[in-house]
This record gives sequence, C-alpha cells and structure tokens, in this order.
Amino acid sequence: MDTARTDTFAGALRAAIAERGLGLERIREHLAQHGVKVSLATLSYWQSGRSRPERRSSLAAIGHLEEILALPTGYLAGLLGPPRPRGRWLKRVPDQPVPISTLWSDPDEVDWAIRQVDTSWDARLTRLSQHDFVTVGPDRGERGIRSRHVLRAEADGADRWVVVVHVDERDRPLPLLRPLRHCTVGRLVAQPAAGLVVAELLFDRALRYGDSIVIEHELVNRPPYPVATECGRKFRLPVREYVLEVAFDPLARPVECKSYRNTGGPDEDVRPVEMDAGGSLLGVALDFGPGGYGFRWKWPSPHHRS
Repeated sequence: MDTARTDTFAGALRAAIAERGLGLERIREHLAQHGVKVSLATLSYWQSGRSRPERRSSLAAIGHLEEILALPTGYLAGLLGPPRPRGRWLKRVPDQPVPISTLWSDPDEVDWAIRQVDTSWDARLTRLSQHDFVTVGPDRGERGIRSRHVLRAEADGADRWVVVVHVDERDRPLPLLRPLRHCTVGRLVAQPAAGLVVAELLFDRALRYGDSIVIEHELVNRPPYPVATECGRKFRLPVREYVLEVAFDPLARPVECKSYRNTGGPDEDVRPVEMDAGGSLLGVALDFGPGGYGFRWKWPSPHHRS
C-alpha cells in the first residue's frame, strides 16, 4: 500500500478500497451483513475526508472495515485520533473544509474574487448562530436580507468575516452591502458581469481565543427588484443554529412553499411548509452543515404582474 497516501484515515481508507478493488455498494452490503448500517454517502465522505466516523454507531464499522479490506486490526482506528471536542455538533466538521468557491455554480469566478480578500480566519470562527431575515415586496421582488451572526474565535487575532453574494440575474444591479452592528466594510470586490459581490466585514475589535462577537449586516437590492422564488444559505462549515425567516407583503403571497436541505450527497431533503398567519416562512436548522438550507416557492397565476 502506498504509505504516502495512508497518513490520514481518509487516505488509508481510500487506498485500501482501491487496492482491494471493492465498490462502496459491496462494502455497504458487507457491513449490513454484520449488523452495521452505513450509507453510501457516508462511506464516500469518509474516503474523501469530508467527514470521519465519530458517533458510536459509525465507530462500530471500523473493525469490520479493517476486516473487509484486509487491514491490520486497529489500523484505521489508530488514524482517527482522539474524539473532537465541544459537543456533538462539531463532529460534522470535515478534516479538510472544502474551498469556499466550490459551493457556487461558477467556482472559477468566485475563486478569483475570494483571492482578493483575506479568508484566513474563516475556518477559525465557530458559527454559533446565524439568522437571515428576508423581505419580499408587493411586486414579488426581494427587497433585501438582514443577517445576524454570532461567532466565536478559535485563535487569537480573528478580525473579519467574509460575505459572498451571487446574483442569478446578471442584468440586475448588485445589492448594496450595509454594515449594521460591530463591523465595517473592508475590501470589497464587485463583478457585475458575474453577478458577484465578495466583501470583508471587519470586526470592531480583534478577537482573542474564546471571544465571541455578534455582527449584523444588510444586503439591499436596488430596483428593478429580482423576482424571488427561493432563498437560502450555503454552509462550508457547520453552524449550531441557523434561523431563516422570509416575510411576504400582504399583496404578494406565494403558493407551494417548500423547505430544502442538502449535505452534498445525491439526495436533497425537500418538505412542504406553510406560512404563518402573518405571511412569513420560518425555518430552523440545528447542528447543520456543511450543506445548503433554504426555502423555495411558486407564485399564483398570473406569474408576473404588470
């Protein structure tokens, strides 16, 4: 086995699977025969390094994997190292977080813009809570999004949060970024042709290890407002609590509202949801990410108002 690829759990698992010539479905079936249920997506994440076994049920699969792949007893288990600290929600942090640009449909464009700002603190800020409040006007257009983030520093010196906004309608003006609480705008990269805004929100103080901060900002759309049919957020790293509210004008109420969540696998969890009495949608996701979470909806006929 190539030792250059086996210094991590993911590398060892990937190399062993390749050496044995086994498919993930075959491995999944073998584990099931031993009473261990592991999905294909989970096996894929383990070998790619996106996640690793942490829960008791997942750890039970390690010994069977070593047997299936003809590895020495304890070999894979020894590469896992000690459990990760600070509660069960952090067990979903990947060993190597995916690059920010891969979360978007045009990664090359996003990657260029990302390189113009400082993202060095992104992986060292724990997402304790994030709250997005979206307003939709009487013309079915999205007026703006107000966002509140509660962050904790995992290293001395964290001093900024990076905002990435991608607008699907390339012929519309880019939204304005307004800092509201405990932050100011640092470097900002705007690419109207790509419908892209990347900006630094500089904290009002540099954080020390263990410090927390609450920052708020707003993205304000300019007319003509884009017709809203969905909203959501992409998460590169997990968040303990994500709250999404969408407030609709009384003159424009959608139909067939649905929530969605995906974690990078082939399947997306889509469920019907209903507005509350005030005409708003509310979604709460706990211990979520990496992945995407949001709402989609349809407008009643006629689809466009004059």
